Amino acid sequence: MDKTRKGKDMKTVLVIGLGRFGCRMAQKLQELHHEVMAVDRNEQRVNDALDLVTSAQIGDSTNEAFIRSLGVNNFDLCVVAIGDDFQSSLETTALLKECGARFVLSRATRDVHVKFLLRNGADEVVYPEQQTADWAAVRYTSDHVFDYISLTDHYGIYETAVPAGWVGKNMLELNVRQKYHINVLATKQDGTLLPLPKPEHRFSSDETIFILGENRDLQKFLHL
Repeated sequence: MDKTRKGKDMKTVLVIGLGRFGCRMAQKLQELHHEVMAVDRNEQRVNDALDLVTSAQIGDSTNEAFIRSLGVNNFDLCVVAIGDDFQSSLETTALLKECGARFVLSRATRDVHVKFLLRNGADEVVYPEQQTADWAAVRYTSDHVFDYISLTDHYGIYETAVPAGWVGKNMLELNVRQKYHINVLATKQDGTLLPLPKPEHRFSSDETIFILGENRDLQKFLHL
C-alpha cells in the first residue's frame, strides 16, 4: 500500500467473508488504492488473501466482542460478503450496525434475502447473481447490444451499433431526442470514447453509441 496516496480519495473498507465474491471485491478495492481489512472464520481463506489486502484477521463475525474489537465505526464501508450462510450474514449485518458501522453493504444470494438484510441494518444490498443474469439476458438476446447498465427499474444505458439510417448524419438532422426519446451520452470508435458528442457529430458505421432512456423507448429504438 502506497501510504502517500492517503487522502479524500482513499477509503477504509472492512470486507467480511472471503469466498469468491468477497475475495474478488477485496482485491479490486486494493487495486483502487483503498485500505482493506479482510475477515473470515476460515484460516486458509485468510492466508490466501494476505497478499491481496492491507490486513486480514481470522474471526467469527457473529461474535459481538470480535466485531467491536475491529472498531467498525472507523471504516468508511463495511461489506458483508458471506454467501454460503445466510443466518451468519444476517447476524453480521445487524451487529455491524449496532456497533456503529457508518455504511453496511451486504450480499444477497436469493430474492427473499434482500428485504431481510435491509430490515436488519444493511444500507444497501447487492445481488450479484440477479444483476449478472439480468445483464446477460439483455446482452445476449439483442444482436446489436454490446453492453448494458440498469439504472432503475425503468431506465438504462445501452452500448449499441449505429443504425444504418444514422450513418453520415448528425443528431440535429436525426432529431434524436424528439423522435426517439433517448439521449446519446457518448460514442466509441477503435476503443476511444468520445463523451457528450456535439449535435454536429456525424455518425459512422464503425463506431458504437451509448444511449440513455426509458427502457420501453430504448427497446423500440433497438428494434428499428
